Amino acid sequence: MDAQQWETVRRLAAWLADGSTQPAEMQRVLQCLKVSEEAGEVAEAVIGVLGQNPRKGFSHTWDDVAGELCDVMITAMVALVRVHPDPAAAFDAHLAQVAARALPAPGADSAAH
Repeated sequence: MDAQQWETVRRLAAWLADGSTQPAEMQRVLQCLKVSEEAGEVAEAVIGVLGQNPRKGFSHTWDDVAGELCDVMITAMVALVRVHPDPAAAFDAHLAQVAARALPAPGADSAAH
């Protein structure tokens, strides 16, 4: 993510904070819980793509799933802004740790893994 995208996320977090009657600590907690709510909407959309809700049938598309996944990402990013003073650095460091753990080093023989 670039700096402008993180600035947009910060603006979203500020907009949400301005509209809240909760203290900052509760806003952080609720934002973290909101990630689970959004993930549930991903699950609902996947079930709709597969037509596995007998009441609704085939109610969603994979584009709907993609939109819901984007909502999860945005919601998690807002939460990260609320819980960490440098969310971009925290994300970059964590992504690097996950990549180091999961991916072969650049130029490494992938057959060795």
